[in-house]
Amino acid sequence: MTITTRTIAAAVLLISTSAFAQSAGETTGVNSALGISPTLQDFVKEAANSDILEIAAAQTAQQKGNEDEKKFAEQMITDHTKSSKELKAMVTGGDVKAEIPTVLDASSQKKLDRLHDAELKDFPGEYDPMQVSAHKDAVSLFERYAQSGDNPKLKDWAGKTLPVIQHHLEMAQLLDKKRD
Repeated sequence: MTITTRTIAAAVLLISTSAFAQSAGETTGVNSALGISPTLQDFVKEAANSDILEIAAAQTAQQKGNEDEKKFAEQMITDHTKSSKELKAMVTGGDVKAEIPTVLDASSQKKLDRLHDAELKDFPGEYDPMQVSAHKDAVSLFERYAQSGDNPKLKDWAGKTLPVIQHHLEMAQLLDKKRD
């Protein structure tokens, strides 16, 4: 086999495994661009990771942020702690068969590190747009799972949680606009 043939064969093998393809698609944003629902495990992983990041970023904002960012951060801690507890309850209660991450993934950790390392004067330029981007991603994730997720309880929860995340996005966009 030539390298090209091997490469194509490997790609076909990887893509033919639907769970892998969906996981890879969720990781790269392809599923979001195509409007494809995440797998149950991908949804749980991404939702939990989002909560962990939002709480940690908000704690940093409470130390480094301006008054508007501190107020926003307080709301993020309250709401993301609540959604984290609800998700964990569904998993530990047996309604959802998935693993919940307890630490940030590498990409989210880099975002958090940038916030920690930011000088006070530079903090709004890091935090505010990060919040807009993170909440756009979360809205997409929750919309897609609420529309066509495969676990009825988790699908219902995603639909009920979506308006809160949409409100967070609106708040983040206002926060970012004030910075300009």
